[in-house]
Amino acid sequence: MGRAEARRGRRPKKTGIRRFFTWRKIVGTFFGMVLLGIAALVGLYFYVDKPDPNAEATLQSNIYKFADGSIMTRTGKVNREILPIDKIPMHTQNAFIAAENKSFREDSGIDVKGLGRAALQAVTGGRKSGGSTITQQYVKNYYLNQDQTVTRKLKELVISLKVDQEMEKPEILAGYMNTSYFGRNAYGVQAAAQAYYGVNADQLTIEQSAYLAALLQAPSQYDWAVASETSKTLVTDRFNYVLNNMVEMGVLDQAKRAGMQFQQPNKPKAAPGMEGQKGYLIEAANAEMRRQGVSAEQIQAGGWTIELTIDPKKQAALEKAVQDELESKLDRKDTKRRPVDQNVQAGATSVDPKTGAIVAMYGGTGQQDHWASNALRTDFQPGSTFKPIVLASALQNKSRTQDGKPITPNALYDGTSGRPVVGSDVPFAPQNQDQQDYKTGDSPLITVQKATNSSVNSVYAQMIVDVKPQNVKKTALALGMKDREGWPEDKPAMALGTMSANTVEMAGVYATFDNHGKKVTPTIIKKAEHAYREYTPVQAVGAQVIDSSTADTVTKVLTGVVNDGSGSTVRSSAYEAAGKTGTTESNVAAWFTAYTPELVTVVAMFGEEPGTGKQVTLTGTAGGGRAGGSSFPADVWKAYTLAALKGAKTGQFDLDDAEMGEPVLPPSPRTTVSPSVTRTPDPTTSATRSPGTTSPNPTGSTSTKPDPTNTPKPPDPTLTPKPPVPPTDTARPPRP
Repeated sequence: MGRAEARRGRRPKKTGIRRFFTWRKIVGTFFGMVLLGIAALVGLYFYVDKPDPNAEATLQSNIYKFADGSIMTRTGKVNREILPIDKIPMHTQNAFIAAENKSFREDSGIDVKGLGRAALQAVTGGRKSGGSTITQQYVKNYYLNQDQTVTRKLKELVISLKVDQEMEKPEILAGYMNTSYFGRNAYGVQAAAQAYYGVNADQLTIEQSAYLAALLQAPSQYDWAVASETSKTLVTDRFNYVLNNMVEMGVLDQAKRAGMQFQQPNKPKAAPGMEGQKGYLIEAANAEMRRQGVSAEQIQAGGWTIELTIDPKKQAALEKAVQDELESKLDRKDTKRRPVDQNVQAGATSVDPKTGAIVAMYGGTGQQDHWASNALRTDFQPGSTFKPIVLASALQNKSRTQDGKPITPNALYDGTSGRPVVGSDVPFAPQNQDQQDYKTGDSPLITVQKATNSSVNSVYAQMIVDVKPQNVKKTALALGMKDREGWPEDKPAMALGTMSANTVEMAGVYATFDNHGKKVTPTIIKKAEHAYREYTPVQAVGAQVIDSSTADTVTKVLTGVVNDGSGSTVRSSAYEAAGKTGTTESNVAAWFTAYTPELVTVVAMFGEEPGTGKQVTLTGTAGGGRAGGSSFPADVWKAYTLAALKGAKTGQFDLDDAEMGEPVLPPSPRTTVSPSVTRTPDPTTSATRSPGTTSPNPTGSTSTKPDPTNTPKPPDPTLTPKPPVPPTDTARPPRP
């Protein structure tokens, strides 16, 4: 029928879906949509006017207040000096063009290819890349804001086209270079040249210009004074990228470029009004605002009233404690008599576990001496303060020892120093402090409680194998630690705290223990107000991330560290405390992390060679010996806590949910011991023994008060009692 109709000149009737979708209709619809899109853009072009400079482009101050509403400081005017383009060297101009927008001098203000590439990567989930030209970035800085919305982006595109038509390229470039934020409170290339190299912009070399241009991608991360090794590598790569692009653009000779090397910037200096701890507190507040979505440009443009959670009385108490218990004992001037004292850095964070508020923070002796806050630094390991996380993971996952017994505070493990772990694909046989073997009578077995009290490495190395390192890492992240580069995911050495962390993170972890397992994310901002934008505060107290029984059991174990272990330095009738000492390999860092029901405080010391940032030992601090967690950090913690809680009604831990496990005595020397726990004469054998499970210490040494729920069994008369072994971290350096 269709063919007959076709022979008679008629088209056959279309049936089914072909009636609705034909090539003619599809092509017509496509071009119709294109025309509509063009019409919409044309409409937008005429509808959107180039606005006046945004309110945040005007010079304003930020006001920072303490928690009681008293003013801590004002940041002053934005550090910006406007330069005309002829005062900026051509090689500096070219460096910024090479870094951000090679086609700047030829484009129409927008980069269609760049926008398409950025959009495609956003849709496909690929690595994000910039799609903004220098003109667009200037428009965003000067006319609009940093909001990541479709409306703002459309306005940016339209205004960029208008600006490109109405302004000359040199004028646009000058506007961009004068409004960009470079870190160190420096707005614009002139302020940046002074802040980083101590020169005016017209004196910048090509190498210095390339670094400043590279810096714009991530000012806080790429500042050489505070950059991690990874960030230093990234900014060096970008520095080379800028110079190579300059060669490609034909504005730098290849032979000259070959001889160019990265020029390190000067050390930063504290701005007026940022003396003492103020600069560190503002740094912490600004960092938190950035994590909550406020850009560095929005902060530095001013107009904010920011009320911190810092309690001025507790802050003063913390500063005094550091001065009295550490700084007053150091001789930072006589480099020959006390060379180690020049390397000592201290940081601390104190948190209210019920609210998550950071009530006090110590960042160092001042930004004029040490720019980066020691409270926030993440280039040192937390050491044995990580061990309670291993225990928490064991309890939370209901893990078992190699012979199938539940891991509890009363579980038994072999305390022999250098004992190879069993059940790990990665060999590990850590030494205990001073190569001390820990025993119960003549038995090599000790309880988890004793191992925690004395910070026994061999026990916790075996425990993390039993729990599995991956499970421990999962618990650590749930408690608030950060998954940074280099985390040893599958190695038993993780048990000794071989990842990086800062005092705020560790305060959050221990505050979660204190808060019965409900997640605590420490916050330093009580509220932040601005006339033109909203600030969403941190949710400081969150959901249950570990069981209350897990958290309370860890707390009960850590009270044993204070009452009978390496933390006994801080024991006091004024409060009940739980805590853990930590001293890293080669004694380059020492931590004391402890808490009462009212307050969680982390105090840390770091050995850092001045000028180089190299990690060096703390041994010899104040003319003494090994400076462990139970020495100066514990002294600072106790002095601060006594002062901070003075006059307050202190309470006892509510540990009704704590589960210590069944108390069982270890086998006597006359009893036949299972091969799984006997010692192998050959120390090179990879599996010498497997841990047991239960305890000779029914109370867990967690309190000076008897525990009626754990009735001890009569002692085994065949066991010969021995003098108690000193805890791992109690060796204090002699004081001058």
